[in-house]
Amino acid sequence: MMSSGSDIANEKQDDRLRQIQTAESVLLPIPREAFEKLYLTPKHPSVAGDLRKQVGNPTPISLMGFLLAATPNACIMMGWRGAGGNGGAILPVFIFFGGMVQILGGIGEWIIGNTFSSALFFTYGTFWIVQGAGLMPFFATGLHYSTTGNALEGMETASFAATTGFYYAILAVLTFVYMICSIRTNVCLFSALFLLVITFGCFAGSFFQLALGEAALAARLQLVGGAFNFALCFPIWHIFIAQILESVDFPITIPVGDLSSVILGRSQKMRQKSSEE
Repeated sequence: MMSSGSDIANEKQDDRLRQIQTAESVLLPIPREAFEKLYLTPKHPSVAGDLRKQVGNPTPISLMGFLLAATPNACIMMGWRGAGGNGGAILPVFIFFGGMVQILGGIGEWIIGNTFSSALFFTYGTFWIVQGAGLMPFFATGLHYSTTGNALEGMETASFAATTGFYYAILAVLTFVYMICSIRTNVCLFSALFLLVITFGCFAGSFFQLALGEAALAARLQLVGGAFNFALCFPIWHIFIAQILESVDFPITIPVGDLSSVILGRSQKMRQKSSEE
């Protein structure tokens, strides 16, 4: 009798300790429409997905990091409620949430074979680390542009502004490449990257105008860039909420506008062609 009671107690304890299934475990093998919500990449037939049965989904973690850095940054760029200083008050947010969290998420995406998502999170995670580190006195980024050895004075020179403008211009080009690739993912990601291209373009233009001494025009371009930055956060919030709900098998689902079935991939076209033959 004592042994039986012990077994019942152990079973109850096992039930309490048993991990609650999320949609990640419930839906495996993952249907394509669910996969498109859970990952920012098309479902590729060559990826078996065995690791996805053993590890969590890193995508919403990275999206959370991006949102906690990008959303307040947009408000700062627009100067809402007197915010400014290029976000100097929340540099740790840029570095740790925007940077480190996305880098860790990018590593997770790489481990489970999501190359496109990994590239996105490595790119923009590093962007936020650079954004935060560039404003820290320790790095003294303006030192080489100052004749007096004052880094802060150097950051106000035309040469510094022009150099930074090229950085944002190249970010816009890289984001444009990502935007083209995102045509195979979903509407939300495509629209966010489209708006991000404009955002980086506005920031590049703002720094170039500063280099020319056009401070008023530079301020307007920064304001417009901040507005586009704020707008692009909405589709990312949409994806994040959809993925979090999906992760707990919530009874309500939110569509993200799957495009992988609209824009067929090369492998899909080859299989379609071979089946017709």
